[in-house]
Order: sequence, then structure tokens, then C-alpha cells
Amino acid sequence: MTYKQIKWTILFIPTITVGLWEYVRHQFLLPYISMDLGNWLTPLIVYLVSVTLLNKLFHMLERIRRELEQERTAKFALEARENLAKELHDGIAQSLFLLSVKIDRLEKSDEQQSQLQEIYNIRKTVHEVNRYVRQAISNLRYEDTTAKLMNLNEALDVEVQKIAKEVYVDIDVFWELQDEMLTPKEKVELLACIREAVLNIEKHANASKGWVQGEGDKQNWRVTIKDNGKGFVGNPFQLTDRYGLNIMKERAEEMNWELNLFRDNHHTHIMISKLENEAGCEVNHKMKV
Repeated sequence: MTYKQIKWTILFIPTITVGLWEYVRHQFLLPYISMDLGNWLTPLIVYLVSVTLLNKLFHMLERIRRELEQERTAKFALEARENLAKELHDGIAQSLFLLSVKIDRLEKSDEQQSQLQEIYNIRKTVHEVNRYVRQAISNLRYEDTTAKLMNLNEALDVEVQKIAKEVYVDIDVFWELQDEMLTPKEKVELLACIREAVLNIEKHANASKGWVQGEGDKQNWRVTIKDNGKGFVGNPFQLTDRYGLNIMKERAEEMNWELNLFRDNHHTHIMISKLENEAGCEVNHKMKV
């Protein structure tokens, strides 16, 4: 029942109860029940009906009200976090980028040899701060608030389908991992990793096709993001400008997941897995980070 239906039902039940009782009383029970006894039975019957029916409706009404308040609070919090993330991106992140450009110009100047060590230190600091800011932006956008909204609104497979449609690369989704197999925190962190991996396919892989697959159970599950792009040289997690990959790595480490990146049969694979029982899920450890 909806919130409005419950309210009207609570209003009408006592009236209908009294009406039905008075009808039955006057039509069928007058020879057996005196007027005084009938008057005493009327509030007793209304009370018994209220205890049995209205009490349940009041509990339903209170539960719906709490859910509405939680959803409203979660939306307000998410909007605030999004605004803060936007301010960080438009303010600090852009300023750091501008500072990095100025450092590049300084390196090319005639006096750069005498200031090389100082330039190196500044560049290192800028990269570290930029990384922290980007991680803060990511955490603001995909923290527990998103989990609350996601649980209220969309199933996990629907969210993965949405992520696949956000990019221009054709992404096929094969999803067998059920919602109840992951905690809200795990869902949020996993979706953030999948989103970053899919965006990397679009930005860096030059791929024409991608795949996202989720399988397993509560103790042992595996999510694989694969593409037919150009691949990588060395270990991309060691590159200082791969902020998204490093944030993905940190998320996996925080959740005690295994993160593997490897090439196989001309395809790049990013594999995220949770293995409480090592025998329960076979994982290809081509590059463990």
C-alpha cells in the first residue's frame, strides 16, 4: 500500500467499523442485546479493531516515512558531495594542472639546469597533491551515500548496464553476480572500479569492443573487464599519470580484493576478485598488483 492509501485507510476504518456494528446491532441483535450493553460494546469493538488493524497500518506508515526521510537525506548528502567534488575539480585540480604546465615551461627555459632539482621536487609534490585531490573527488562521488541510493533504486546489474552505456565503445555485459552476494560498501567500490576500467577502455585502449562479466557467489566472486584494444607496455600501475588505475588499485587493496591486469589472446583483462575460499574460484594471475 502507498503512503496515501494507508492514511485514508486509517481514517475510514473506525467510521466503517462503527457503521457496520450499529447496522448489525439494530437489524439483528436488538432482541438479544440491551441498549446500554450495546453502547458499552461499541467503543470496545472500535478499540479491538484499532489494535488489530490500525496498529499494523501505523507501523507500515512509520516505516514508509522513515524510508522517505532516509532517501531524502541521502539525496541531499549526495548533492552536497557532488558540489564539493565539482569545486575540488574546478578549483584545486585545475590550479594544479596550470602549475604543472608552468613547471614544464620552466624546464625548457635557459636557466633550468641550475634549478633542475628544485623543479623535480616541485613536480613531485604537484603530482602527489593532484593524486590526492583526484582520489578525494572519486571518494566523494562514490561513497556510502551512493550505496544507499543504489539499494533504494537500482539493482547492481542495472547499474553495470548504465556504466556500459556511458561510453562510445560497444560494451557487452554478462552479469550473474546477485545483489545479495555483496555488501552495500562492496557494491559501491566495485561499481567505481568497473566505471574506471570502462572509461579507460574508451580513453586509452583504442578498442572497438569491450566486455564486462560478473560471476561467483558470496565467498568467491570475480569481475572481469576485457577489451580488444592496443594493450599496454610494462606495468601501467607504475605510471605517475595513471590516476584512475592507481585509485582502482587502492580501492581493491582497501577491500582486500585481488586486482590483476594482463594481456591474453590479444585482449587486455582487468580482473577483480574476492577469494575467501581459494579453491572456489580460479583466477588467472598474469600480473598481480
